[in-house]
Amino acid sequence: MATQKNRHLPILIVGGGIGGVCAALALSRIGRRVQVFEQSPEFREIGAGIQLAPNAFHVFHALGIADAILRVASLPDSLIVKDSLSGEEIIRLPIDAGFRERFGYPYALVHRADLHAALTEACRKSPLVTLTPAQQLVAFEEDGNRVRVTMRDGTVHEGAALIAADGLRSTVRDRIVGDGKPRFSGHVAYRAVMPTTEVPDANRRNAMTIWAGPKTHLVHYPLRRDELFNLVAVFDSDRHEDGADALGDPKLLHERFAQTRPDVRAMLGKIETWRMWVLCDREPIRNWSKGRVALLGDAAHPTLQYLAQGASMAMEDGVCLAQKLDAADGDCEKAFVDYQEARYLRTARVQLTSRLFGEVLHASDVARDLRNAYLSARTPEQILESVAWLYDVRRAVAG
Repeated sequence: MATQKNRHLPILIVGGGIGGVCAALALSRIGRRVQVFEQSPEFREIGAGIQLAPNAFHVFHALGIADAILRVASLPDSLIVKDSLSGEEIIRLPIDAGFRERFGYPYALVHRADLHAALTEACRKSPLVTLTPAQQLVAFEEDGNRVRVTMRDGTVHEGAALIAADGLRSTVRDRIVGDGKPRFSGHVAYRAVMPTTEVPDANRRNAMTIWAGPKTHLVHYPLRRDELFNLVAVFDSDRHEDGADALGDPKLLHERFAQTRPDVRAMLGKIETWRMWVLCDREPIRNWSKGRVALLGDAAHPTLQYLAQGASMAMEDGVCLAQKLDAADGDCEKAFVDYQEARYLRTARVQLTSRLFGEVLHASDVARDLRNAYLSARTPEQILESVAWLYDVRRAVAG
């Protein structure tokens, strides 16, 4: 009865990033009213490039925005992995019509701001979604029938449920899980973009290129229909303090990549200003919810970047949660339990596999030789089958 009685109340979402606005859009499509709170003065996304595998397009198709994403995407011809010391090509995986036929959708490269803009624009077109910026949650409570959230400015909002999409250092997670600070990976990422016209000819290709080296790697690929190039340089570090969108130290970066190939150093030398992130995750957990409160995306299962799946997992969460709420006829508590049961094994596999991929990319000495020998012996078909569990659209959103 409480569920039926509270249908007039909106579902409250804390966090207006990709996961939060995607969940709002998914919930609006099952007829639920949603209010999204974002602590920043406006709804926007920081960062640069993001890779979108076919499982992300399964979400976009479900939400009716696949065409909008494709209009701002670059579609690479291939994935290339090279050894940054020897220049040896370890993998060249075609991402062509055969890839799309196998998985149902393409592999795309998109600016994070463009992805976020497509999601927020779709939310603004829905009369069921309210986007509220400049609101930071400081407290929440649940009485079994509804939730109340208190913002820093003292305003109080009531809702049928609360979804926390407030990221790696989630305030809500601290109450539900209480597992302390995130786990530092030992890696730091420097990110930048540059005009494609400034990219050295040797690297100006329509491909995702990964230069793997001892305790370092560099990724670069085109963005915005090839107008820009995205660069992510990662290296081992003992830096533990928070670092999200801070300025990076170019001198330190060049020291770490000093032994790499000229092609690598030429790319790094084109950038004067880098943004720096300290890379962290958390241990996988089973329980993401308590009563009418649930976690989503990085608040539930933060992952390292090495599978390029953090945003996709958050978007899958949003669609799955909406599906479960619809199937439960609006019973939030049942839907939240069903949602985490459907998602926790898949997201845990992404978290743990991402850690492993980071170690593989940064391998040195014999481990490096083993990596190169093993991966170079794999056929494109074998590589595709090894990621079928992740990319296959039939498995993307457990329903």
